[in-house]
Amino acid sequence: MRAQQILLGELDALLRPYGLTFARYEALVLLTFSRRGALPLGVIGERLMVHPTSVTNIVSRLERQQMVSAAEPFRRRGRLAEITDAGRDVVERATRDLMAAEFASAGTKPASSRRSSTCSSSCGWRPATSSPSRPGRPRPRRPDPREPCSPGARAPRSR
Repeated sequence: MRAQQILLGELDALLRPYGLTFARYEALVLLTFSRRGALPLGVIGERLMVHPTSVTNIVSRLERQQMVSAAEPFRRRGRLAEITDAGRDVVERATRDLMAAEFASAGTKPASSRRSSTCSSSCGWRPATSSPSRPGRPRPRRPDPREPCSPGARAPRSR
């Protein structure tokens, strides 16, 4: 939870020069990827997994910034948000800046330091290979990271 807050804070700081928060940026990107550049607010909420009230707030703020135009469709079944040219321009520039800051890999370790092939404690557990060296023997069970590898053993503390 805390890692998510830190990451969102960093992303919001990168988007602040454009007058955006990450939530508004997500909405603009979603509209950019839609076929016509327009979606009903209900669909935006479903796709972003956000409460309808939050979608209304996000779209209203983007509308005030003239990045989105929201209109009542002729059938009166809800508002339709459509990205404007100004919104497309901002998304393009903001995405370029986010990619330059490598936001997609923020907070992750380099591949060489990941512990994907061994247990985090000192037991030396390794995943089974696709062709076991001794046929007929069961594959070792991957240990639960919350449990020590052997009774009485303790995983090293991280400081």
